Amino acid sequence: MGEQPLRILVCGDADGRINVLFNRVKTIQKKSGQFDLLLCVGDFFGSSPEAQEEWEEYKSGSKKAPIHTYILGAASHDTVKYFSNSDGCELAENITYLGRRGVFTGVSGLQIAYVSGREAQQEPAPAHCFTPKDASALAAPLVTSSKFRGVDILLTSQWPRGVWQYGNSPDINTKFCGTASIASLAEKLKPRYHFAGLEGTHYERLPYRNHMVLQENAQHVSRFIALANVNNPAKKKYLYAFSIVPMKTMDPTELVKQPQDVTENPYRKSLKESKKEKSASTADFGEEEPAPQFFFDLKKKDQHQGPFRKRQSDGDRYAQPKQPRRPPQPTGPCWFCLASPEVEKHLVVSIGTHCYMALAKGCLTPDHVLLLPIGHYQSVVDLAAEVVEELNRYKTVVRDFYKSRGCRCILFERNYRSQHLQLQLCCSATVCVFLWVLLIRAGSKVHWASPAAPQREAEVVPVPADKCTTEDIKEAFVVQAQEQQMELMEIPEHSDLKQIAQPGTPYFYVELDTGEKLFHRIKKNFPLQFGREVLASEAVLNIPTRADWRECKYSREEEESLTKKVREAYEPFDFTLHD
Repeated sequence: MGEQPLRILVCGDADGRINVLFNRVKTIQKKSGQFDLLLCVGDFFGSSPEAQEEWEEYKSGSKKAPIHTYILGAASHDTVKYFSNSDGCELAENITYLGRRGVFTGVSGLQIAYVSGREAQQEPAPAHCFTPKDASALAAPLVTSSKFRGVDILLTSQWPRGVWQYGNSPDINTKFCGTASIASLAEKLKPRYHFAGLEGTHYERLPYRNHMVLQENAQHVSRFIALANVNNPAKKKYLYAFSIVPMKTMDPTELVKQPQDVTENPYRKSLKESKKEKSASTADFGEEEPAPQFFFDLKKKDQHQGPFRKRQSDGDRYAQPKQPRRPPQPTGPCWFCLASPEVEKHLVVSIGTHCYMALAKGCLTPDHVLLLPIGHYQSVVDLAAEVVEELNRYKTVVRDFYKSRGCRCILFERNYRSQHLQLQLCCSATVCVFLWVLLIRAGSKVHWASPAAPQREAEVVPVPADKCTTEDIKEAFVVQAQEQQMELMEIPEHSDLKQIAQPGTPYFYVELDTGEKLFHRIKKNFPLQFGREVLASEAVLNIPTRADWRECKYSREEEESLTKKVREAYEPFDFTLHD
């Protein structure tokens, strides 16, 4: 389809030999050109004092990784100390810890699933381990989708048990090699490439099928590659380079082409065993983490309107459809979790399966709304695929809603001192400024705001078309940033924000309706109301006294009236009423 392939490097256990690894990467890039990513499996850190000193150079910023590097978590007790956040974060510039388990999707559509550490049977598992339940929880929300075909890449520390069956054999004793839970995960996720480490050897298995010949439609093949330790004495291969076009954008015919050396699936069981296993795994997926239910009376005109749909088997009861898996729970009160007692339910406009829309508290215009995930997620990188899909759908229809009212959109984001992901939107009869607040984890260096008094990340105000242009707004952001001694850099229109600001990195980001993007990496204190102050400034709207959202609050009766009006105006666009 003419898509530009991504160039990716993958390495085995670095074991703290970070300089050796990055020097090798620099040499390769000098000869072969730039690569997009470096993915590291196995143990990245070492336990020796020398390895600790080497890492401190990158952590302090005196050295910098030459490529965007994503690593798995600890695979031994000795290296747990390097990972303060089990959910993933940026450890140093260009070096990001993916997390204990999850799925990373780039702007290109490339989908990378990952599981860190070694398998443990007991619960709770040690910090450097995962349980079979973790592997099941990773697969569940993906495989339950009818559109799921597989993931592009799977990264695991350990090997899958029995991967060598029907194929070529590795050069190690396989008696105690690998784990069944990773094999089951690989079978379910159908990765085009599966990488692993920990065994100290290089092994590239022959590609295997993901379908039964003459019984199922053709599917893509999978390739398993294990990599040796960096700078190992036996000089076994520890760095693997390849190019890949994301499955999402590939021609289906090209995707399912079968190479001549393809083998049977090493994880395929007899049909009878597979049915038993599927039945058991389905039960696990359904019972492991029951999702919360939400019941609110929004007083719609009749039972078929409103954010709730009637369940066919529930008679006259109305309930929010169940989410496939439960998100992480807040450690304290949260004003934005829909199940939380702190959430102000009279502001709710629309509720979907995974996300909801509400009037913004302290709204600057009558159409200023928030889009939020129902569960407690701190950032968009934490969201499951189905949550992201619905959030994007909400954004599309709200943009259409604003367009019908003669509005244009400008987007900006602040991911500093925040607790729950929000998207804030606002519109007027002539022009709209569209504020997108994705509250990304701020990392260990950032002081979190108290959950009992959440901060508004920024606000949105209407900008009359004849008052200022998009260029005026851009200039206002740049000038005010200079006054605050902040650098707003312009970044390419089609760049991936996740690649520029890794998970855990605090930053400020602006996207204009022309597609121009401005970015500021927050390194220390940042003015919390910066975005709102720019729009309220004399250069844009000239309402400086309204720069603080707390000065714009309404009474509860006024909020209820405003919410009702927004709900009625938005109703023709509300897909939750028509699905």
